[in-house]
Amino acid sequence: MSRGKRLTIREVAAAAGVSAQTVSRVLNNRPDVAPETAQRVQQIISETGYAPNMLARGLTQGRSHVLGVVAYGLDYFGPSRVLTAIERQAAEFGYAIMLNLILDPAMGDVDGLIDSLCARQVDGIIWAIPEMGANRAWLANWINELPVPVILVGGMEGRPDVPSIAIDNVQIGRLATDHLISGGAKHVGIITGPATWWEAEQRLVGWRASLQAHGREVEESLVIEGDWSVSSGEESLYRMVDRCPEIDALFACNDQMALGVLHAAHAIGKRVPEDLSVVGVDNIAEASHFWPPLTTVDQPLGNSGELAVKEIVQLIKKSRQARRPVDAVPEMTLLKARLIVRESSRPVPAPDSRAAESNEASFQRTVLEARPI
Repeated sequence: MSRGKRLTIREVAAAAGVSAQTVSRVLNNRPDVAPETAQRVQQIISETGYAPNMLARGLTQGRSHVLGVVAYGLDYFGPSRVLTAIERQAAEFGYAIMLNLILDPAMGDVDGLIDSLCARQVDGIIWAIPEMGANRAWLANWINELPVPVILVGGMEGRPDVPSIAIDNVQIGRLATDHLISGGAKHVGIITGPATWWEAEQRLVGWRASLQAHGREVEESLVIEGDWSVSSGEESLYRMVDRCPEIDALFACNDQMALGVLHAAHAIGKRVPEDLSVVGVDNIAEASHFWPPLTTVDQPLGNSGELAVKEIVQLIKKSRQARRPVDAVPEMTLLKARLIVRESSRPVPAPDSRAAESNEASFQRTVLEARPI
Protein backbone atom coordinates (compact mmCIF):
# COMPACT_ATOMS: atom_id res chain seq x y z
CA MET A 1 0.00 0.00 0.00
CA SER A 2 1.48 3.38 -1.00
CA ARG A 3 2.66 5.95 1.51
CA GLY A 4 2.31 8.67 -1.10
CA LYS A 5 -1.27 9.57 -0.24
CA ARG A 6 -3.20 10.00 3.00
CA LEU A 7 -4.86 6.70 3.86
CA THR A 8 -8.35 6.34 5.20
CA ILE A 9 -9.33 4.19 8.15
CA ARG A 10 -11.37 1.99 5.76
CA GLU A 11 -8.27 1.25 3.66
CA VAL A 12 -6.36 0.24 6.77
CA ALA A 13 -9.29 -1.96 7.83
CA ALA A 14 -9.41 -3.66 4.39
CA ALA A 15 -5.67 -4.37 4.48
CA ALA A 16 -5.98 -5.90 7.96
CA GLY A 17 -9.14 -7.83 7.09
CA VAL A 18 -11.20 -6.20 9.84
CA SER A 19 -13.89 -3.54 10.10
CA ALA A 20 -13.24 0.18 10.38
CA GLN A 21 -14.80 0.02 13.85
CA THR A 22 -12.15 -2.49 14.92
CA VAL A 23 -9.36 -0.21 13.68
CA SER A 24 -10.94 2.64 15.65
CA ARG A 25 -11.01 0.47 18.78
CA VAL A 26 -7.32 -0.35 18.35
CA LEU A 27 -6.45 3.33 17.91
CA ASN A 28 -8.31 4.13 21.13
CA ASN A 29 -6.67 1.25 23.03
CA ARG A 30 -10.01 -0.40 23.69
CA PRO A 31 -9.79 -3.72 25.58
CA ASP A 32 -12.55 -5.40 23.52
CA VAL A 33 -10.21 -6.41 20.65
CA ALA A 34 -8.52 -9.81 20.46
CA PRO A 35 -4.73 -9.46 21.01
CA GLU A 36 -3.89 -11.14 17.67
CA THR A 37 -6.31 -8.80 15.86
CA ALA A 38 -4.89 -5.73 17.56
CA GLN A 39 -1.37 -6.88 16.64
CA ARG A 40 -2.34 -7.33 12.98
CA VAL A 41 -3.93 -3.87 12.83
CA GLN A 42 -0.90 -2.27 14.49
CA GLN A 43 1.37 -3.99 11.95
CA ILE A 44 -0.65 -2.60 9.04
CA ILE A 45 -0.58 0.88 10.64
CA SER A 46 3.20 0.63 11.03
CA GLU A 47 3.75 -0.62 7.47
CA THR A 48 1.54 1.99 5.83
CA GLY A 49 2.40 4.97 8.04
CA TYR A 50 -1.29 5.59 8.65
CA ALA A 51 -2.03 8.60 10.86
CA PRO A 52 -5.59 9.37 11.97
CA ASN A 53 -7.09 12.76 11.27
CA MET A 54 -6.79 14.09 14.80
CA LEU A 55 -8.89 17.18 14.15
CA ALA A 56 -11.83 15.24 12.75
CA ARG A 57 -11.40 12.60 15.44
CA GLY A 58 -11.32 15.23 18.16
CA LEU A 59 -14.36 17.06 16.89
CA THR A 60 -16.43 13.87 16.93
CA GLN A 61 -15.47 13.63 20.61
CA GLY A 62 -16.37 17.26 21.22
CA ARG A 63 -12.77 18.44 21.55
CA SER A 64 -10.11 19.78 19.21
CA HIS A 65 -6.92 19.24 21.25
CA VAL A 66 -6.06 22.85 20.35
CA LEU A 67 -5.41 25.73 22.73
CA GLY A 68 -6.01 29.26 21.53
CA VAL A 69 -3.07 31.47 22.56
CA VAL A 70 -3.31 35.23 22.21
CA ALA A 71 0.08 36.94 22.56
CA TYR A 72 2.02 40.13 21.96
CA GLY A 73 5.64 41.25 22.00
CA LEU A 74 7.57 38.27 20.66
CA ASP A 75 10.41 40.66 19.87
CA TYR A 76 10.84 41.08 23.63
CA PHE A 77 12.66 38.56 25.80
CA GLY A 78 9.92 37.98 28.38
CA PRO A 79 6.91 37.32 26.11
CA SER A 80 8.96 35.10 23.79
CA ARG A 81 10.15 32.97 26.72
CA VAL A 82 6.60 32.60 28.02
CA LEU A 83 5.27 31.57 24.59
CA THR A 84 8.08 29.03 24.10
CA ALA A 85 7.21 27.45 27.44
CA ILE A 86 3.50 27.38 26.54
CA GLU A 87 4.16 25.60 23.24
CA ARG A 88 6.52 23.05 24.81
CA GLN A 89 4.19 22.23 27.71
CA ALA A 90 1.14 22.06 25.43
CA ALA A 91 2.92 19.51 23.22
CA GLU A 92 3.68 17.36 26.28
CA PHE A 93 -0.04 17.28 27.04
CA GLY A 94 -0.91 16.41 23.43
CA TYR A 95 -2.22 19.85 22.49
CA ALA A 96 -1.43 22.01 19.51
CA ILE A 97 -1.61 25.78 19.86
CA MET A 98 -3.43 28.23 17.62
CA LEU A 99 -1.34 31.39 17.95
CA ASN A 100 -2.92 34.80 17.48
CA LEU A 101 -0.50 37.73 17.59
CA ILE A 102 -1.85 41.13 18.58
CA LEU A 103 -0.13 44.12 16.98
CA ASP A 104 -1.59 46.68 19.38
CA PRO A 105 -1.64 45.40 22.98
CA ALA A 106 -3.77 48.35 24.11
CA MET A 107 -6.59 47.20 21.82
CA GLY A 108 -9.68 46.55 23.88
CA ASP A 109 -12.08 45.57 21.07
CA VAL A 110 -11.37 41.86 20.65
CA ASP A 111 -14.87 40.54 19.95
CA GLY A 112 -13.91 39.36 16.46
CA LEU A 113 -10.88 37.50 17.80
CA ILE A 114 -12.85 35.76 20.53
CA ASP A 115 -15.58 34.82 18.05
CA SER A 116 -12.94 33.34 15.74
CA LEU A 117 -11.34 31.26 18.49
CA CYS A 118 -14.69 29.88 19.57
CA ALA A 119 -15.70 29.16 15.96
CA ARG A 120 -12.50 27.15 15.53
CA GLN A 121 -13.55 25.13 18.58
CA VAL A 122 -10.41 25.58 20.66
CA ASP A 123 -10.58 23.71 23.96
CA GLY A 124 -9.33 26.65 26.02
CA ILE A 125 -7.79 30.12 25.71
CA ILE A 126 -4.51 31.39 27.16
CA TRP A 127 -4.46 35.18 27.13
CA ALA A 128 -0.80 36.31 27.21
CA ILE A 129 -1.18 40.03 26.52
CA PRO A 130 0.45 42.54 28.92
CA GLU A 131 -2.16 44.59 30.72
CA MET A 132 -2.30 48.12 29.31
CA GLY A 133 -5.01 50.61 30.15
CA ALA A 134 -8.42 49.02 29.60
CA ASN A 135 -7.27 46.24 27.25
CA ARG A 136 -8.87 43.60 29.46
CA ALA A 137 -12.26 45.28 29.66
CA TRP A 138 -13.56 42.65 27.22
CA LEU A 139 -13.55 40.12 30.05
CA ALA A 140 -16.49 41.78 31.75
CA ASN A 141 -18.70 41.07 28.72
CA TRP A 142 -17.28 37.70 27.72
CA ILE A 143 -16.28 35.76 30.81
CA ASN A 144 -19.75 34.35 31.50
CA GLU A 145 -20.46 33.76 27.80
CA LEU A 146 -17.36 31.85 26.74
CA PRO A 147 -17.99 28.16 26.01
CA VAL A 148 -14.40 27.29 26.99
CA PRO A 149 -12.20 28.16 29.97
CA VAL A 150 -9.72 31.05 29.80
CA ILE A 151 -6.62 31.88 31.83
CA LEU A 152 -4.53 35.05 31.92
CA VAL A 153 -0.74 34.96 32.00
CA GLY A 154 1.72 37.84 32.19
CA GLY A 155 1.78 41.32 33.66
CA MET A 156 -1.52 42.10 35.32
CA GLU A 157 -3.21 43.33 38.44
CA GLY A 158 -5.27 40.17 38.74
CA ARG A 159 -9.03 39.91 38.38
CA PRO A 160 -11.70 38.57 40.71
CA ASP A 161 -13.41 36.57 37.95
CA VAL A 162 -10.59 34.93 35.94
CA PRO A 163 -7.77 32.57 37.01
CA SER A 164 -4.41 34.15 36.28
CA ILE A 165 -0.67 33.65 36.60
CA ALA A 166 1.74 36.55 37.05
CA ILE A 167 5.22 37.40 38.28
CA ASP A 168 5.61 39.63 41.35
CA ASN A 169 7.06 42.73 39.70
CA VAL A 170 6.92 44.78 42.88
CA GLN A 171 9.20 42.18 44.42
CA ILE A 172 11.53 42.49 41.43
CA GLY A 173 11.84 46.23 42.05
CA ARG A 174 12.48 45.71 45.73
CA LEU A 175 15.03 42.95 45.22
CA ALA A 176 17.12 45.06 42.88
CA THR A 177 16.89 48.27 44.91
CA ASP A 178 17.48 46.56 48.28
CA HIS A 179 20.65 45.02 46.86
CA LEU A 180 21.95 48.34 45.54
CA ILE A 181 21.26 50.13 48.83
CA SER A 182 22.80 47.31 50.86
CA GLY A 183 25.92 47.67 48.74
CA GLY A 184 26.32 51.24 49.96
CA ALA A 185 24.58 53.25 47.25
CA LYS A 186 23.50 56.78 48.16
CA HIS A 187 21.65 57.78 45.00
CA VAL A 188 19.74 54.97 43.29
CA GLY A 189 18.16 55.73 39.93
CA ILE A 190 15.77 53.62 37.87
CA ILE A 191 15.24 53.21 34.12
CA THR A 192 11.71 51.88 33.74
CA GLY A 193 10.11 50.18 30.80
CA PRO A 194 7.31 51.96 28.88
CA ALA A 195 4.89 53.52 31.37
CA THR A 196 1.94 51.76 29.70
CA TRP A 197 3.31 48.34 30.68
CA TRP A 198 2.03 46.92 33.96
CA GLU A 199 5.41 45.29 34.63
CA ALA A 200 7.20 48.63 34.33
CA GLU A 201 4.75 50.35 36.63
CA GLN A 202 5.04 47.65 39.27
CA ARG A 203 8.86 47.59 39.24
CA LEU A 204 8.76 51.34 39.81
CA VAL A 205 6.44 50.75 42.78
CA GLY A 206 8.98 48.28 44.16
CA TRP A 207 11.82 50.79 43.70
CA ARG A 208 9.91 53.42 45.66
CA ALA A 209 8.92 50.95 48.37
CA SER A 210 12.52 49.85 48.88
CA LEU A 211 13.78 53.43 49.19
CA GLN A 212 11.08 54.23 51.72
CA ALA A 213 11.77 51.05 53.70
CA HIS A 214 15.43 52.10 53.99
CA GLY A 215 14.48 55.61 55.09
CA ARG A 216 15.69 57.16 51.83
CA GLU A 217 14.22 60.10 49.99
CA VAL A 218 12.43 59.12 46.80
CA GLU A 219 14.12 61.29 44.19
CA GLU A 220 11.65 61.42 41.31
CA SER A 221 14.28 63.13 39.15
CA LEU A 222 16.09 59.78 39.13
CA VAL A 223 13.20 58.09 37.31
CA ILE A 224 13.64 57.87 33.53
CA GLU A 225 11.32 55.99 31.18
CA GLY A 226 13.01 53.63 28.74
CA ASP A 227 11.57 51.41 26.02
CA TRP A 228 13.34 48.09 26.85
CA SER A 229 16.02 48.72 24.19
CA VAL A 230 19.81 48.93 24.59
CA SER A 231 19.85 52.44 23.14
CA SER A 232 17.30 53.72 25.64
CA GLY A 233 19.47 52.39 28.48
CA GLU A 234 22.50 54.21 27.10
CA GLU A 235 20.65 57.50 26.60
CA SER A 236 19.04 57.24 30.04
CA LEU A 237 22.38 57.07 31.83
CA TYR A 238 23.58 60.23 30.06
CA ARG A 239 20.38 62.01 31.13
CA MET A 240 20.65 60.61 34.66
CA VAL A 241 24.20 61.91 35.10
CA ASP A 242 23.11 65.35 33.87
CA ARG A 243 20.38 65.40 36.50
CA CYS A 244 22.46 63.90 39.31
CA PRO A 245 26.24 63.82 38.74
CA GLU A 246 26.73 61.96 42.04
CA ILE A 247 24.49 59.04 41.06
CA ASP A 248 26.18 55.81 42.18
CA ALA A 249 23.62 53.06 41.48
CA LEU A 250 21.14 52.29 38.74
CA PHE A 251 18.33 49.75 38.42
CA ALA A 252 17.62 49.08 34.73
CA CYS A 253 14.30 47.26 34.37
CA ASN A 254 15.62 44.78 31.81
CA ASP A 255 19.03 43.41 30.83
CA GLN A 256 19.08 45.06 27.41
CA MET A 257 18.79 48.52 28.96
CA ALA A 258 21.41 47.51 31.53
CA LEU A 259 23.78 46.68 28.67
CA GLY A 260 23.25 50.20 27.33
CA VAL A 261 24.05 51.56 30.78
CA LEU A 262 27.32 49.61 30.91
CA HIS A 263 28.30 50.95 27.49
CA ALA A 264 27.50 54.55 28.46
CA ALA A 265 29.31 54.22 31.78
CA HIS A 266 32.47 53.15 29.95
CA ALA A 267 32.10 56.04 27.50
CA ILE A 268 31.94 58.68 30.27
CA GLY A 269 34.62 57.10 32.45
CA LYS A 270 32.43 55.74 35.24
CA ARG A 271 33.81 52.49 36.64
CA VAL A 272 31.34 49.66 37.23
CA PRO A 273 30.78 48.81 40.04
CA GLU A 274 33.24 51.13 41.87
CA ASP A 275 31.54 54.35 40.70
CA LEU A 276 28.22 52.94 39.54
CA SER A 277 26.46 49.75 40.63
CA VAL A 278 24.13 48.31 37.97
CA VAL A 279 21.34 45.72 38.24
CA GLY A 280 19.14 44.46 35.38
CA VAL A 281 16.18 42.10 35.01
CA ASP A 282 15.69 38.85 33.04
CA ASN A 283 19.01 37.01 33.39
CA ILE A 284 19.31 36.64 29.62
CA ALA A 285 21.87 34.10 28.43
CA GLU A 286 24.37 36.87 27.57
CA ALA A 287 24.14 38.60 30.98
CA SER A 288 26.97 36.59 32.50
CA HIS A 289 29.17 37.55 29.50
CA PHE A 290 28.66 41.32 29.80
CA TRP A 291 31.65 43.23 31.13
CA PRO A 292 31.49 43.29 33.98
CA PRO A 293 29.11 40.31 34.29
CA LEU A 294 25.66 41.66 35.09
CA THR A 295 23.86 41.36 38.42
CA THR A 296 20.25 40.70 37.47
CA VAL A 297 16.84 39.53 38.67
CA ASP A 298 15.88 36.18 37.18
CA GLN A 299 12.16 35.97 36.34
CA PRO A 300 10.37 32.60 36.30
CA LEU A 301 9.10 33.20 32.76
CA GLY A 302 9.17 29.55 31.75
CA ASN A 303 7.35 28.61 34.93
CA SER A 304 4.52 31.00 34.15
CA GLY A 305 4.04 29.55 30.66
CA GLU A 306 4.14 25.97 31.90
CA LEU A 307 1.73 26.69 34.75
CA ALA A 308 -0.68 28.41 32.37
CA VAL A 309 -0.92 25.24 30.26
CA LYS A 310 -1.24 22.94 33.28
CA GLU A 311 -4.00 25.10 34.74
CA ILE A 312 -5.96 25.42 31.49
CA VAL A 313 -5.77 21.66 30.91
CA GLN A 314 -7.18 21.06 34.39
CA LEU A 315 -9.96 23.57 33.73
CA ILE A 316 -10.76 21.83 30.44
CA LYS A 317 -11.01 18.46 32.21
CA LYS A 318 -13.28 19.89 34.88
CA SER A 319 -15.52 21.58 32.32
CA ARG A 320 -15.93 18.29 30.41
CA GLN A 321 -16.73 16.37 33.54
CA ALA A 322 -19.42 18.91 34.33
CA ARG A 323 -20.58 18.93 30.65
CA ARG A 324 -20.52 22.73 30.75
CA PRO A 325 -17.96 25.52 31.10
CA VAL A 326 -16.37 25.29 34.53
CA ASP A 327 -16.92 27.93 37.17
CA ALA A 328 -13.22 28.23 38.02
CA VAL A 329 -12.04 29.44 41.36
CA PRO A 330 -10.66 32.88 40.45
CA GLU A 331 -7.20 32.38 41.87
CA MET A 332 -4.12 34.42 41.04
CA THR A 333 -0.79 32.60 41.23
CA LEU A 334 2.05 35.00 41.91
CA LEU A 335 5.54 33.76 41.04
CA LYS A 336 8.63 34.97 42.88
CA ALA A 337 11.90 36.05 41.23
CA ARG A 338 15.52 35.53 42.36
CA LEU A 339 18.45 37.91 42.49
CA ILE A 340 21.56 36.71 40.64
CA VAL A 341 24.60 38.56 42.02
CA ARG A 342 27.54 39.14 39.69
CA GLU A 343 30.30 41.73 39.36
CA SER A 344 28.34 44.74 38.06
CA SER A 345 27.16 45.65 41.58
CA ARG A 346 29.11 46.44 44.71
CA PRO A 347 29.15 43.51 47.15
CA VAL A 348 26.90 43.55 50.18
CA PRO A 349 28.91 43.40 53.43
CA ALA A 350 28.19 40.18 55.34
CA PRO A 351 27.77 40.67 59.09
CA ASP A 352 28.93 37.14 59.91
CA SER A 353 30.12 33.93 58.31
CA ARG A 354 26.62 32.56 57.90
CA ALA A 355 25.55 35.65 55.94
CA ALA A 356 28.68 35.32 53.83
CA GLU A 357 27.76 31.75 52.97
CA SER A 358 24.25 32.89 52.08
CA ASN A 359 25.64 35.63 49.84
CA GLU A 360 27.90 33.11 48.07
CA ALA A 361 24.94 30.83 47.47
CA SER A 362 23.07 33.65 45.77
CA PHE A 363 25.36 33.26 42.77
CA GLN A 364 23.64 29.96 41.98
CA ARG A 365 20.31 29.80 40.19
CA THR A 366 17.69 28.19 42.34
CA VAL A 367 14.34 26.58 41.76
CA LEU A 368 11.66 29.23 41.54
CA GLU A 369 8.54 28.81 43.59
CA ALA A 370 4.94 29.78 42.97
CA ARG A 371 2.44 30.66 45.63
CA PRO A 372 -1.28 31.45 45.29
CA ILE A 373 -2.61 34.63 46.80
